[in-house]
Amino acid sequence: VQLQAFGGGLVQAGGSLRLSCVVSGLSFRNYVMAWFRQAPGKERERIASINWSGSSTNYADSVAGRFTISRDNAKSTVYLQMDSLKPEDTAVYYCTGALVTGEADYWGKGTQVTVSS
Repeated sequence: VQLQAFGGGLVQAGGSLRLSCVVSGLSFRNYVMAWFRQAPGKERERIASINWSGSSTNYADSVAGRFTISRDNAKSTVYLQMDSLKPEDTAVYYCTGALVTGEADYWGKGTQVTVSS
């Protein structure tokens, strides 16, 4: 099983980035997908999740209204559109997959997002 996240980078505050996570080695459409992030010195935080069909999404309060999670089952890919970025969004972002909502069975390696003020 591989989860390959990409799309991170350096952006100014107020800007946007779109992360992608391509998944292989499992039946993607059966999995709940999520994005986590971890900033230096802070605990890992679940920020967004999406059910198998894309009909249900959940967001942490810290990103609600600014970030959007989506998926394309035909491409085995989950996305995270990040708008109105803030310096406190600086972190390594990870995508995860699980058969049960709230869990994280498989993890990608992460992609760095840095937001400058």
